[in-house]
Amino acid sequence: MKSKKAVLLTAFSALILLCAALLLIESQTHLLLRAYDNYVMDNENHYLPCSQLPSPEEVERVVNEHQDILQQIEQVNPGLVGVNIDATTCPGHADLLIWYASHADRQAIKAIIGAETFFGIPYRLQNR
Repeated sequence: MKSKKAVLLTAFSALILLCAALLLIESQTHLLLRAYDNYVMDNENHYLPCSQLPSPEEVERVVNEHQDILQQIEQVNPGLVGVNIDATTCPGHADLLIWYASHADRQAIKAIIGAETFFGIPYRLQNR
């Protein structure tokens, strides 16, 4: 009887440790959240903390310098693709929110940008 209790306690302890390890890994890598965003929601996020985002002024400067690229993005699917500066989610910081209507739009937008940031500005892709 004691042996069975010891085995159950060991198994339960191992399960708790495994859950704690998975929680730690997820908090650092966002693997599950990335998979959900990508495969279920057809979104892509940068997962940066607010403290690592640039100022709204910096984002506006880059946006103003690259209006031609932003127009290319919006022409992927006129009226159904757009770009906004999001300065409300993180007060004092900002990023770009690029929204679109389909996975094909997302792929075309990614091809136009061609990098993990928009000229140094983190962006989020959101399927609406």
